[in-house]
Amino acid sequence: MAPFKLVCFDVDGTLIDNLTFSWEVFHNHFGCDANKREQARNKFFSGAITYLEWANHDIGMWIEKGVTKKDFQDAIKGLKLMEGAVETIHALKKAGLKLAIISGSVDIILETLLPDYKKLFDDVFFSHLTFDGQGRLTGADVTEFDMIKKADALRAIIRREGYSLKECVHIGDYLNDVEIAKIAGLSIAFNCSDETLRKTATVVVEGKDLRNVLPYILK
Repeated sequence: MAPFKLVCFDVDGTLIDNLTFSWEVFHNHFGCDANKREQARNKFFSGAITYLEWANHDIGMWIEKGVTKKDFQDAIKGLKLMEGAVETIHALKKAGLKLAIISGSVDIILETLLPDYKKLFDDVFFSHLTFDGQGRLTGADVTEFDMIKKADALRAIIRREGYSLKECVHIGDYLNDVEIAKIAGLSIAFNCSDETLRKTATVVVEGKDLRNVLPYILK
């Protein structure tokens, strides 16, 4: 029997391959002003604006462009699920573990690449885009559970379920996974390009086959 009860996944670079920041993929595809993007990013990291203000600023840039759902789908045509992602998810579910997504990504990526994700994951924390009847972007329900607040999402789940942190696993790949990695009972830096996360995580799993995390969880 697995010693863990909950496994939390990042999306960009973890469940989805060929991707570091989904927001950057969309900005580039839509031709958004790079200077405005950088100014907003700097304001967030300097503490001048909140994460929600940063995200809503960037979504406003997309709305100004008049982008549609099809535009988003076109932007992610070059993306794919991480190798072994489906098999890993099903193996964990078969073992009776609860699964969660805690990510700063946006829903349309998994809607497109993993359409049944709502059935597979017990909790989902990421941003949800909204479109009008013509498919044009009108806004978003932005998650605040990114960066340092990913840890808050995990705490919310364990309070509700009655788990302890040591019974929880987190799998991620980048700097915004560091704080949640600090509190999870098992933190896995997978396909990781960030040295801080590599040093923080319990284990580092190299390569791009998500099935390689299973021996650490289902031991």
